[in-house]
Amino acid sequence: MIRGLQFKWAMSAMAGLFFSASTVAQQPNSFRQNDPAQRIQIAPESVIKSFREAGMQPVNHTLTPAEKEKVTKAFAQLPPLHQRILKHHLQSISFMDNMPNTALTSAVDTGGATQMFNITFRASLLNENISQWATWKENTCFRPEADSGYSVRVEGGTMDAIVYVLLHEATHVVDAVRNLTPHPAQANAVVPPTPFTQDIWRSMNRPTESYVDSLLDKTRFRSGNPLPIRRAPEVYARLAKTPFPSLYAMAAWSEDIAELVTIYHLTAKMKQPFYIVVSRNEVELARFEPMKQVLVKRRLQQLTPFYKR
Repeated sequence: MIRGLQFKWAMSAMAGLFFSASTVAQQPNSFRQNDPAQRIQIAPESVIKSFREAGMQPVNHTLTPAEKEKVTKAFAQLPPLHQRILKHHLQSISFMDNMPNTALTSAVDTGGATQMFNITFRASLLNENISQWATWKENTCFRPEADSGYSVRVEGGTMDAIVYVLLHEATHVVDAVRNLTPHPAQANAVVPPTPFTQDIWRSMNRPTESYVDSLLDKTRFRSGNPLPIRRAPEVYARLAKTPFPSLYAMAAWSEDIAELVTIYHLTAKMKQPFYIVVSRNEVELARFEPMKQVLVKRRLQQLTPFYKR
């Protein structure tokens, strides 16, 4: 999720991944010349404060050698553009225990002209694979019903979940630096579109009329509330008629680009599966595979710049 001075529309009830307001730099500019994967620091005080003010008690997590290796591997698998942008714009990365959401990307005030960012991750993410983490997140969209027999599962392969989450968060940094989506001060502002938002988004968190759907508007990442799980088959049938690669992508255009890049890279470049299955009593009722959707596939040519070396 995106949260910050330009993203005050976001609701904490939709927590998953999000972007915060500026924080004060804790390291000199020369620090960014190192390998981004090695820029592990304690989370900025403003990040810790925001959680504490919400009643949380997050604490810094010291990575083990094995955990550091997972982080290093995840950075190495980012697209070329991400690696170039992070080299010059990533101030630090942090890991915390007792963190209420998956990740938080924060703009860092260095006092200079270069935009800098911190990404803070929930440390337990390092113990999950993509399928486990994505299944948990997708299930936050639905309210369980006693004896219904319904289940929602994401098949995302067995790679470390940090691979997915880092790619998503790093895309927010690339977006902010390159202005791939507009960044208006007000969520409902109608501003000139970028090629990525053209004909898909009317404003920051409102799709064009062609893709407004009464049921999808009730899903958690748009309304803040989960739907009864029995409605899952219909939800994904409706989603398949849009250009959005996931329910989370419908939260805002910033999440749309992060999800599209992440799922495309995972499936097309890393040759991993990614699809959602809805079952009832272990019988498959519906399957949503983003990269096979016609309207999603039409957008993939826009991702070419991420792979130019």
